Amino acid sequence: MTKSFMAKAGEVAQQWHVVDADGKVLGRLATRVATVLCGKHRPTFTPHVDTGDFVVVLNAAKVRVTGRKLDQKQYLTLSRRPGHIKSKSMREMMATKPDVVIRECVRRMLPHSQLGRHMLRKLKIYAGAEHPHAAQNPQPLDVT
Repeated sequence: MTKSFMAKAGEVAQQWHVVDADGKVLGRLATRVATVLCGKHRPTFTPHVDTGDFVVVLNAAKVRVTGRKLDQKQYLTLSRRPGHIKSKSMREMMATKPDVVIRECVRRMLPHSQLGRHMLRKLKIYAGAEHPHAAQNPQPLDVT
């Protein structure tokens, strides 16, 4: 009888990947990044263990959005006080905080648990082309 392989938390060697978001469609970029953060791109994927890699996203301000999402999609913030809900359109968010747009898109594709929050910490997003993670030697990630 063969046994199923279950990865243990200390045994997984995590790699670093870099993605250039310039001209990429937001949803397709986010699905690929979420897959790598979860570790589903590996044959040793284990659902209850973080087997994913680190991902660095560059040029977040140049990501492309299809349809009329720039004007129709709203980002809501709550202060937990009556009447204190604020909303911004995607166009306003892309002008001020493009990293939040990508982070929210990826966050909603990850597990909604403590493990998913841990996976999200391995996502590094930068609006420009520079990043401080050259020492980790990130490998380019194909997003097609």
